[in-house]
Amino acid sequence: MASTSDIRKGLCIKYNHDIFKIIDFQHVKPGKGPAFVRTKLKSVTSGKVIDNTFSAGHKIEDIRVETHKFQFLYNEGDTFHFMNTDDYAQIQLEKDALDNPDLMKEGEIVTIQINTEDDMPLSVDLPAHVILEVSSTEPGVKGNTATNATKPAIVETGATINVPLFINEGDKIRIDTDKGNYQERVKE
Repeated sequence: MASTSDIRKGLCIKYNHDIFKIIDFQHVKPGKGPAFVRTKLKSVTSGKVIDNTFSAGHKIEDIRVETHKFQFLYNEGDTFHFMNTDDYAQIQLEKDALDNPDLMKEGEIVTIQINTEDDMPLSVDLPAHVILEVSSTEPGVKGNTATNATKPAIVETGATINVPLFINEGDKIRIDTDKGNYQERVKE
């Protein structure tokens, strides 16, 4: 058993007869009344995201997990195939279990959390950022850079990302996988 002081991003807990992963949290200490923890929980079985508030000191049932490095191989529709980089065993996960599946390119190394009780995969964590090539975007209009103007760009995995006007087709860009935002252009 853990308490609210142990809450951190990525922690898997049992709550309401389901397994949830904490994707965001905030400790709140109001001037009047007891402290509490506001959390955003994602169900690892259905992918549904809920908001929940735990009072300070509330006991939560955490789940023992192991993390393993897997390589993303390919996807068939909504089924994604991964290979363990240690023993080369392959697993398949549904699209709902992934946070940003449209930012994964083939060969990407990801971290998969596995429940130690039943060896079921719980969640897939992408690296903090990925570098992808822009496959199509409109050319920027010269002189339209006075503000932080952006335009949509489609990257090699098919995801659409808003990028600054100076980004062209063929440029490689760094993308924050947590929010799916453009970070910077990468020179090779």
